Amino acid sequence: MIQTIKELVAAKADTTVKLARDIWGYAELSYEETRSAAALINALKQEGFTIEEGIAGIPTAFTATFKSGSGKPVVGFLAEYDALAGLSQKAACPVQEPIQEGGAGHGCGHNLLGAGCFAAAAALKDYLVCEKKDGTVIFFGCPAEEGAGAKQFIARAGYFDNVDFAYTWHPETVNEVGSLGSVAIMGANFTFDGVAAHAGGEPHLGRSALDACELMNVGCNYLREHMIDAARIHYAYSDPGGTAPNVVQSHAVIKYEVRAPKVSQVQELFTRVVDVAKGAALMTGTKMQYEITMAFSDYVPNRTLGAVVDQCLRDLGAPEWSDEDYALASAFLRTYPRATMVGIREKLTAYFKPEELDAALARPLDSIIHPFNPYETGYNSGSTDVGDVGYATPTVMFHIATACLGNVGHSWQNTAFSCSDIGMKGMLRAAEVMTLAAARTMDQPELIRKAQDELKQKNGGSYHCPLPDYVTPPIGRY
Repeated sequence: MIQTIKELVAAKADTTVKLARDIWGYAELSYEETRSAAALINALKQEGFTIEEGIAGIPTAFTATFKSGSGKPVVGFLAEYDALAGLSQKAACPVQEPIQEGGAGHGCGHNLLGAGCFAAAAALKDYLVCEKKDGTVIFFGCPAEEGAGAKQFIARAGYFDNVDFAYTWHPETVNEVGSLGSVAIMGANFTFDGVAAHAGGEPHLGRSALDACELMNVGCNYLREHMIDAARIHYAYSDPGGTAPNVVQSHAVIKYEVRAPKVSQVQELFTRVVDVAKGAALMTGTKMQYEITMAFSDYVPNRTLGAVVDQCLRDLGAPEWSDEDYALASAFLRTYPRATMVGIREKLTAYFKPEELDAALARPLDSIIHPFNPYETGYNSGSTDVGDVGYATPTVMFHIATACLGNVGHSWQNTAFSCSDIGMKGMLRAAEVMTLAAARTMDQPELIRKAQDELKQKNGGSYHCPLPDYVTPPIGRY
């Protein structure tokens, strides 16, 4: 089976690499991924998949489905393809040199993620046909992971209700099935409206919306002392109300995001943030309203299926790096200042023994498979909308090295790696892992049942979206 799947993925390699490079060049932001989605849709149509566009009310979200025989079991692959603002950078170039100053770039490698899922879906389709096996392959085109997300809206719309399990991956600096989970998150825009006035002549007649935002920040800063250590509160001004200091600003908007390990903890903390906003409005004589724009559930890998993916990783091995790859990776690692390198070394102690670290950084491309701990209970501090799929169907996300060890995510370096030979090699290995894991899982109905039983213990038997029903995808509003 392994050799067959490697050959099937290899047959899609040229198309996959072109897709990854094309999407990298488009570098489209959240909910604006029209060319990226179209490229994937066209490639999947040519592979015989049936397309449903605009799912869950999101123009750039879609499904591509292929059914073989009875159509059971059903596997989903979760693809992403959105870029990040301000991270334009020349491909494979270890000197900061943007293609377009201030332009967008694939600093999280979602071009690789989406194209890699295409290769897995297409290869698995061919495998089912060649082996005359039953099953359905669904490619989920999921935009805006870097924005307000899409997967929670897709899950809320019921698209995962009949999916037996789902696999995905993410470009990283190491090869592993991540044992740690990711935290839940909820975000909202808080709008304050007051009364404008001359700040010098008649300030007493004004009611400052900007002051309300400032007081909300003060209140939330005090709140940080009274929440669990693992929680986070972030904010950014999206509309300060103007640029004239001699005006009492009558309108202002501030964006808040709240994180915590569990979605229930996020919901509780968010309610307290809303109370702070109400207090700020009361103190300033303004009116406050808020609009929830995003919410992701926490992600924890399905332990049953995590063991399957881990074994596939070990059977296939790490990507095979050349001397040229190691040299380029070293050049990128040298772009980081000493202070950043201290942090990189500290982070890598989770993967390497102290006596191994210098040797690893001398040839800084991960060439081993790190252990999967199914009993891990810790969390990374980031968030992903993959968490919502993980509450709707058994789901695993794994990591494959596509950049040098310790490379900082959401950086110009990451953009450069995402269109390098290193990135492409990692992507194709990820496609092999997903295809092999899906094929092995589909052959084991009892394993699927065990994974679903594990899910029931987690979600109580059904998925509950953390977003209120009235919240729609914030297209053009995020």
